[in-house]
Amino acid sequence: MRAGGLEAALSPAVGGSLLCLTLDGVDLLRRAPDGTGDPLAMASFPLVPYANRIAEGRFTFDGRSYQLPLNFGDHPHSIHGFGWRTAWTASETAETAATLVHDHDGGAGWPWSYRAQQQVAVTPLQLSMSLSITNFGDAAMPAGLGFHPYFLADAGTTIQFDADGLWLSTPDMLPDRQVPADALGDWSRPAIVRGDRLVDNAYTGWSGSATIRRGEGLRLTLTATGAQCLHVYRPPASDDFCLEPVSHMPDAINRGGMASLAPGDTARITMTIAIDKIDQTLPKCGGIA
Repeated sequence: MRAGGLEAALSPAVGGSLLCLTLDGVDLLRRAPDGTGDPLAMASFPLVPYANRIAEGRFTFDGRSYQLPLNFGDHPHSIHGFGWRTAWTASETAETAATLVHDHDGGAGWPWSYRAQQQVAVTPLQLSMSLSITNFGDAAMPAGLGFHPYFLADAGTTIQFDADGLWLSTPDMLPDRQVPADALGDWSRPAIVRGDRLVDNAYTGWSGSATIRRGEGLRLTLTATGAQCLHVYRPPASDDFCLEPVSHMPDAINRGGMASLAPGDTARITMTIAIDKIDQTLPKCGGIA
C-alpha cells in the first residue's frame, strides 16, 4: 500500500502481520527479514481473541473451565491468542487500503466461533489500523484485542505517555501488584527508551496517546481507541521496543477484567501512527505479500 511517500506491506499468510512501514524510504517500524515466516519477526501483528498471557492457558467462563494450547515454546502460559499464528485472507486490496479476515471455527480450546477483521489504510503521513472481532456463535464469549508494533530505538530515542499506574510482574510475566506509573521510569516526560533492564508491563489509566522521538529527528505519534492499557515491552539493550495498545491487562480473563461479547456483537480497537518529520534514507518495502 502506498500514499505519497508512505508505504506499508502486509503478510496475510503470516498472522495477518505488517511486514514494514516506511516514509520516503525510512523505516518507521522494525522491518521483517525477507522471506520470514515467523510472526515474532514482523513489524507488527494483531492480538485476537485475547492479548498477552492467560495463566497456564486455563480459564473459567460462565461456570465452565477451558484449556488453551501453550503456544510459545516452553513458556508456561498461552499468549496473544490465535490470530498471530493463523493465516488471514485478504478480502479487499487497493493502492491505499486493505482488509484482512480471520475466521475461527470454535476449536483449539476456544469453543466460540468468531470472525476477526483488520482494516489497514495509509495516507501520506499516517497509518491507520482497525481490528474487530464478531461473535458468530450462539452464546456469549470472552473477547480481547490488541496490536503489537515494534518501534526502532537508536541511542537518542525517547518515549512519552501518560498513565495512572502499572502492574509489576512475577518472574513468569503475570501481573503481580499495581504500583504508580513511574515505578520503572517516568514516561510522563520524554525519556530515553533504551536500557539494561527488561520492561514487560501493562500500564493502566493510559491516555490513549504516546509519542516516540528518534535521535535523527523523526517523531511518531501513536494513538488508539478501545485500548484500556498500554503494554510496554523493552528488551534489554535492544534496537527495538513495543508499545502495545490492548483492551485488557495480562490474564484479565482470570481476574474479572475481560469483556463478554454477546452473540452477533462486535468489539473493536484502533491504532494510528502519525509521522511529523523525517530526514534519513533507507530501502523501500513492497506491497502485500
